[in-house]
Amino acid sequence: MNELRKKILEILERNSRASTREIALMLNVEEKEVIRLIEEMEKEKIILGYNTLINWEKAGEDSVTAMIDVKVVPQRDVGFDEVAERIYRFPEVKSVYLMSGGYDLSVVIEGKTLKEVARFVAEKLATLENVQSTMTHFVLKKYKQAGIVFEDKEEDRRQVVSP
Repeated sequence: MNELRKKILEILERNSRASTREIALMLNVEEKEVIRLIEEMEKEKIILGYNTLINWEKAGEDSVTAMIDVKVVPQRDVGFDEVAERIYRFPEVKSVYLMSGGYDLSVVIEGKTLKEVARFVAEKLATLENVQSTMTHFVLKKYKQAGIVFEDKEEDRRQVVSP
């Protein structure tokens, strides 16, 4: 990958709202070149989407996030891919990772309540063919996600001075 493409990706990863004009100014290149490279990387599926990270708790929306370890029987000729695909097609599923260690897949899901998440695991996930076992971990508090700190206590430690 050339250096300019890498720098564009790093900027977009930190701030997906950065305009092509801003990126061009930061990198001291023509905006047309930035536009061309971004379009190229979208076509190549290097850039898969643009996301906004939201602290739903502060927005007044309650939700439950669970990380589920899944032990799977790999299938001949496709390994874990077919089972992973069946799992990531569920709308509740936010992420699926193939893992090393005691479990094969790590699945992150979101639901409105603990009961909803439990029902998903019991009725949809655990019943899939080739799923041997699951272990569910509920997220109690998010501190940092995608490189973003949710509540930075060190944001402003300046002493307040009043006249």
